[in-house]
Amino acid sequence: MKRFQFKYLHRYGSKITRRAALFSIGALVCLSTGLVSCGDKSQTTNNNSATSSPTAGASGQNNGFKAKEIRIVRSKQLTALAILEAQGNLEKALQPLGVTVKWAEFAAGPQQLEAINANGLDIASTAAHPPVFSQAAGNQLVYLATTPINGGSISLLVPKGSTAQNFSELKGKKIAFQKASIGHYLVYKGLQQVGLKLDDVESVFLPPPDAATAFAQAKVDGWYIWEPFVTRAEVSGAGRVLESGEKYADTRNFYSTSRKFYEDNPELIRIFFTELQKSEEWLKTNPKEAAQILAPVTKLEPNILEKMHAKLTFGIRGIDEDIIKKQEELAQLWFDLKQIPNVPKVREGFLKPEEYAKILPPEVLNTKN
Repeated sequence: MKRFQFKYLHRYGSKITRRAALFSIGALVCLSTGLVSCGDKSQTTNNNSATSSPTAGASGQNNGFKAKEIRIVRSKQLTALAILEAQGNLEKALQPLGVTVKWAEFAAGPQQLEAINANGLDIASTAAHPPVFSQAAGNQLVYLATTPINGGSISLLVPKGSTAQNFSELKGKKIAFQKASIGHYLVYKGLQQVGLKLDDVESVFLPPPDAATAFAQAKVDGWYIWEPFVTRAEVSGAGRVLESGEKYADTRNFYSTSRKFYEDNPELIRIFFTELQKSEEWLKTNPKEAAQILAPVTKLEPNILEKMHAKLTFGIRGIDEDIIKKQEELAQLWFDLKQIPNVPKVREGFLKPEEYAKILPPEVLNTKN
């Protein structure tokens, strides 16, 4: 079979097959900005860090995993994933086991999943939609865990001088968003509520860094984007929120990996989620300290982060049948909208309950919502 190779993947030494290229072309626009940086980031533990200790293999032997390194997406938002990196607790848990941690930065979810498919990333954190597009391209990902619905963390922005007061006034206008993202989905939902279709606006598919530039230069009339871009635009005076995603959001985020990484490293994944859950609990109960730690990461003042903290629901959630069915509904929707070439077998990306029980902490499995 003829193969295609993309420059941005040269660093991984991998090639993308025709099926993976289908996802790249359809979902990854402006790939030159997709992968911003990837590398080790040694951090000193903050004085307020949660206590951490190795959670597997007291003898230091690698029981239950093959990897000597785990590559995790870097979060630059107000998240427990960002806290986990900043406090260095995962590194401390894995160091006795001979496993190193690398944090890799990507523009958005689709770029993460393309890297997962190309063996350039092990743990992704995305909205619900990129995995559907990835599966439609034939990629074998595994849904590991999910999160609460947090629609308040994403909004439709309009430039400072815009006169638009509602979604219907954007008919025929240019709206920027990352293709296959939560922004893409909420543009569709917002238009639907006012009797319009995606074809009634000019979709401008841009990853967040490029969209931020286009928005600042008034080259687009709207931008559906998540935090911290929303608050940055408001604080700088570049734009205002026309509509909050909380009005339409009905999907969750997912942590995912490749099928091979899951099969080779279930114990390593369990350690990751054990430490991440500790960071979730710490973040919920230490908003002031978290704001201080993440201010340099998000480029927002601590007092602004504290206000954002109050709007969010934190935590990891397990997978149940309703969540699987919702992903299947999304797959059908994107196919009906002619955004993907087939309806993927979404269910094949989910594990059995007994498999989830081996990689997720009990408190995660028992928490609903």
